[in-house]
Amino acid sequence: MTRTAVLGSAGTLIAGALIAGAIVAPTAAADSRHQTGSESRGVQIAAARAAHAGIDWKDCPADWALATPIQCGWVTVPLDYAKPDGKQIKLAVDRHVSTGTKDERQGALLYNPGGPGGSGLRFPTRITSKNPLWTKTAQAYDFVGFDPRGVGHSAPISCVDPQEFVKAPKPDPVPDSEADKLAQRKLAAEYADGCAERSGDMLPHMTTPNTARDLDVIRAALGEEKLNFLGVSYGTYLGAVYGTLFPDHVRRMVVDSVVNPAKDNIWYEANLNQDIAFQKRWDDWKAWVAQNDAAFHIGTTPAQVEQEYLKLRASAKKNPIGGVVGPAELIGFFQSAPYYDSTWVRIARTWSNYRAGDTQALVDAAGPDMSDLAGNASSENGNAVYTAVECADAKWPTNWQKWDRDNTRLHKDYPFMTWANAWMNLPCATWSAKQQTPVEVKTGKGLPPVLIVQSTRDAATPYEGAVELHKRFKGSRLITEQDAGSHGVTGLVNPCINGRVDTYLLTGQTDGQDVTCTPHATPKP
Repeated sequence: MTRTAVLGSAGTLIAGALIAGAIVAPTAAADSRHQTGSESRGVQIAAARAAHAGIDWKDCPADWALATPIQCGWVTVPLDYAKPDGKQIKLAVDRHVSTGTKDERQGALLYNPGGPGGSGLRFPTRITSKNPLWTKTAQAYDFVGFDPRGVGHSAPISCVDPQEFVKAPKPDPVPDSEADKLAQRKLAAEYADGCAERSGDMLPHMTTPNTARDLDVIRAALGEEKLNFLGVSYGTYLGAVYGTLFPDHVRRMVVDSVVNPAKDNIWYEANLNQDIAFQKRWDDWKAWVAQNDAAFHIGTTPAQVEQEYLKLRASAKKNPIGGVVGPAELIGFFQSAPYYDSTWVRIARTWSNYRAGDTQALVDAAGPDMSDLAGNASSENGNAVYTAVECADAKWPTNWQKWDRDNTRLHKDYPFMTWANAWMNLPCATWSAKQQTPVEVKTGKGLPPVLIVQSTRDAATPYEGAVELHKRFKGSRLITEQDAGSHGVTGLVNPCINGRVDTYLLTGQTDGQDVTCTPHATPKP
């Protein structure tokens, strides 16, 4: 799951027509225990149409920044699977064909990077950039990315003008008074209203089960009998829901940095649990900065580093750095450290340089770039999709006292992200569109072994999520990266993990028991 620390166009709808043709898919129906009969039928109709139509692969549009030999195309899906002949939306997809021989090819590998709200269109660049971690897998698979519904080029949704969304400085997320809380509540309600005003037709259908159905239609459009899937972060929940709805449509599935799929965790409790994990990983980073004080000169103990951060925060609250970087923007900047240890050096260096007099580097890193219209639109869209999916997937508390009580309690011991996360999600308390009941994730007939990869100190998706999915998906195998906390383990160099991911994707084989790996290398200044 991706978080940002700030709150802040409907896609083209086309009429659908029934297309005759046999679906390139298993004959078994999708698991109807978790969807209405009309939705189950709607998926089959949409997949049949997609299998008949295929994908008209062409060079990607120039402004997508995806050069040949990557190709792009479109897959048409119903906005509402209960009404497969109703409004349709187009999903953007891209691919790089496998690099191996015809005999080596095993089909397409689809990817979702998380969010919700993340675009997977960069996935094929792992081949064009010759990423060494993926060269063996690339010999066997076409790498296929897509923009999920509402994201990027796939009927994008919006909740607020992008330039307004990125404008800074934002109010300090940590309230000093009841008046501060009231102001934040007002902002959250206005954001929810903006989503309804700008994207109301899409909102009831921005659910994880619908995206899972979209995934099955894309599979059919690719001519694939079964799905090969790599999901990271929220992509693991998408994979878990897909595996539950379409267990006999799965061929291989890798889930990396796992959302706890328990119904009572989606999504309110997930955010509270995340606040605790973020604090622990923030503490890890402070300890690393203190250990490397000779390079950064910030503090020789974690407590000293924390004190310097609080001083920076207080100063920025009183006088925003460069006029645009206040406490909210600082959280947005520093939260990358708990997410990815690949950012540790850059964040510490930028902070160190600021303390030495280089203000501009921090402003550039933490403040908005009002001239980057495309980037700002992308940020606003990602936040809109994140909000829309989480608000639509589950029923959220509407009682402010519960939000206030829970977050006040957590903030005492886990202050780094708690209130910022609360305001980020508070629009769900006043969401006007229908909120669903989460899918009961579990093993269905035909589900093959799923490979689960997780670090023990992950901030965004706490380790317990991997354990929970492991219990629910019988026959799954869990690879644990011990004493590490970077989010997205399969993208890191750790031979203990990399080799096993390759083996699974290439042969379907897993170890006879769960595996614990030592951590990948800690960054060096």
